[in-house]
Amino acid sequence: MPVRAKKALTSKGVHMMMDAAIDRATRLGIAVTVAIVDDGGHLLMLERMEGGRFHTVHSAKTKAVTAASNKRPTSARGAQGQELDTLHALGLTLAAGPQNWTAMEGGYPVMIEGECLGGIGIAGGEGNQDEDIARAALGAIGAS
Repeated sequence: MPVRAKKALTSKGVHMMMDAAIDRATRLGIAVTVAIVDDGGHLLMLERMEGGRFHTVHSAKTKAVTAASNKRPTSARGAQGQELDTLHALGLTLAAGPQNWTAMEGGYPVMIEGECLGGIGIAGGEGNQDEDIARAALGAIGAS
C-alpha cells in the first residue's frame, strides 16, 4: 500500500503534556521553558514560566526539534548514536543549523507504540531536573 495511517499529537494531548510539565517544574521549585513540537519539528506549544530566563526559549525548542528528528533523547551523541567530542558536537550543530540540533540534554521524543509523534524540550533546570519534567509530561499521555 502506498500510504499508511499515522498517529499525531492532538491539541488536548499537547495541553496535557504542558500542564504536567509546568506542574512538575513548579513542584521542583524551578522556572523552565517547555517546548513541544510535532514529528516535523514544527512548534505546537511553548511556555516560559514566570522567572524563566529568555535564552531558555531557544534552547527548549532546539532540544524538542533534535529529539523529534533523532527519535531519542538529546545528548552529546551524533545522529547515529555515536559519541561526539566537543569539536564534533559544535560542528554538527553548525552543519545542521543551531535551530535544528543540539548536544544539550533535556530533549525527549514523544514515542507511542514505537512511533515518534514529536518532541519535548525542557530548558532551565539541571539535566536531571529537565529529564524529570519531561518524563512527567510524557507520562501524562502514556508516551515513553
